[in-house]
Amino acid sequence: MFGKSSTKKVRLLVLGTGGMAAAHAGNFAQDPRVEMVGTVDVVPGRAAEFAKTFGIAKHFTDLDAAIKWGQFDAAANVTPDSIHHPTTMKLLNARKHVFCEKPLAENFELANEMATTAEKNKLINMVNLTYRNVAGLHAARKIVADGELGDIRHVEASYRQSWLVGNHWGAWDKEDKWLWRLSEKHGSKGVLGDVGIHILDFTTFCVGMMPTSLQARLKTFHKAPDDKIGKYELDANDSAAMTVEFENGALGIIHASRFMTGYGNTLRLNVFGTKGALEIQNDHDLTTVRKCVGEDVHTQAWRDVVRTEAVETNYRKFITAVASGQNGDPSFRRAADLQKVLDACYVADKSGTVTL
Repeated sequence: MFGKSSTKKVRLLVLGTGGMAAAHAGNFAQDPRVEMVGTVDVVPGRAAEFAKTFGIAKHFTDLDAAIKWGQFDAAANVTPDSIHHPTTMKLLNARKHVFCEKPLAENFELANEMATTAEKNKLINMVNLTYRNVAGLHAARKIVADGELGDIRHVEASYRQSWLVGNHWGAWDKEDKWLWRLSEKHGSKGVLGDVGIHILDFTTFCVGMMPTSLQARLKTFHKAPDDKIGKYELDANDSAAMTVEFENGALGIIHASRFMTGYGNTLRLNVFGTKGALEIQNDHDLTTVRKCVGEDVHTQAWRDVVRTEAVETNYRKFITAVASGQNGDPSFRRAADLQKVLDACYVADKSGTVTL
């Protein structure tokens, strides 16, 4: 058993050893409270190679075999999106704590089942919404929570990518790692499913409110002859926009696109209230936060918000939660709530306003 005074290390299994798994392993390796004890990957040889790279003793090509072995306390689930649900359910039913990559599941029904099972079994459950690691987001949230902006009236947020325009991340029309993201038949839910959860969490975490209703439009643009490249049908959405109403009546516009030329990977958020406004922009490792409050509202003067304190990463928060027995945030329940909003966008695109 773990407790506040326990010196026992958290024994961690890494499930899925693709590209993102290296980030997980690198972060967990820096935490002295963690011992990575096993890896799992269905691709022959990949788990063994990953284990060798990170000095992990055990490796498996089957999750069932790892669970039967059982000598771990928690798992980092870094499998493809469509595999999150079945693998996480196996881990939860084996009474293992789980740190899962986003999105938690393909739809709210599956995400809700995962959250409910984790809660019922009293297991630590967290989702790696990476922008929670941005100190500026927490600074912006505090500005809102402290009432500096007054009552929130309007919100504008965007997740900007342009890899369908530039070659800064490679040739999208020639590489499988990009083409599958454009094809619903290959498991993609488009830009909304890929980064929509990030900008939605970024926004709602900052303002401390969730939408109560929304309208949405999804758009897939023509990108190749017959909208197909090799085995990939290019039918997933490239741009998504939603207009939302928040709990207090404020309106918001939240959108994402892979055609925002000039922006590689940028999140922008503006929050406008009765006493002031704030603006946050995160672009890779660079984050800026500005606010216009007090007498500055009369001259439209914006001032930088100075931040000196880093925040605890999701990786560390998960280990802290396992060690203490107190669940951390963002939890499975939080991810399921976000997924419910994203699911509603697909409905609203066809039928109009959806009440949440």
